[in-house]
Amino acid sequence: MGYPLTGFDGKVAVVTGAGRMRSIGRTVAVRLAEAGCDVVVTGTGRSPHTYPEDERAAGWRDVESVADEIRDSGRRALALVSDAADDAAVAGLADRVVDEFGRVDILVNNAGAARGADRCAVVDLDAAVWRTVIDVNLTGTFLASQVFGRLMVGRGGGCIVNISSIAGKRLSPFAGAYAASKAGIHALTACMAQEVGPAGVRVNAICPGVIDTSRMDAVGRGDAWERTVAGIPLGRAGTGDDVAATVLYLCSEQGAWVTGQAWNVDGGSVVQH
Repeated sequence: MGYPLTGFDGKVAVVTGAGRMRSIGRTVAVRLAEAGCDVVVTGTGRSPHTYPEDERAAGWRDVESVADEIRDSGRRALALVSDAADDAAVAGLADRVVDEFGRVDILVNNAGAARGADRCAVVDLDAAVWRTVIDVNLTGTFLASQVFGRLMVGRGGGCIVNISSIAGKRLSPFAGAYAASKAGIHALTACMAQEVGPAGVRVNAICPGVIDTSRMDAVGRGDAWERTVAGIPLGRAGTGDDVAATVLYLCSEQGAWVTGQAWNVDGGSVVQH
């Protein structure tokens, strides 16, 4: 007999950074809808000419396509363009969500800066690139957690899940900005969880390892990719569903006694006591 996760019916979830076809955000949003949530999805409003070939071939429409999937599962959806690093934009997002749905129960902070020029030695890192990574990854998580956290505290409950990375624990060279932003998310998660716990709000982080999404396209699918996957103890890259399953557990009634944690979902890549 199965042990289904419960506690989602009629709840409202916000998932940031959910517009890409091959992404963690899209999968999390759709799985939350299938579990019983109405879902708000946000994206950057990227231009269609920047879409990868598979998205163009599929007629992808960024967050609008994800919203359609949510509606196909029988739940309400709202697709919005929002800048995760802009405090006024995040405040406006919260106002729109409350106007449309009247409440917020779940926040998944998934928006992240694109992989690129930040992957270099700290002594060579452009300050503007550093600021972009920190602003989107860390400040963006702070802003949404603050605004939606206030609403959850006012309602007497809620759940925040911050999508981080094992990079914030592994602390590898040539990833200073990214690793710093993710380690900062772990600190933010732990501090906030203790502050809002008495109000019934839980805050956790998930640290994915190598997940096969469009973000990894820059690595390619040749020898470098094969070497990366070969180094994972469970022998494969992760999927959006691997991360989404953990998100759903943390937001469920079954996960009600878990807060302040940063869980690795990485196939055993980073093993800690």
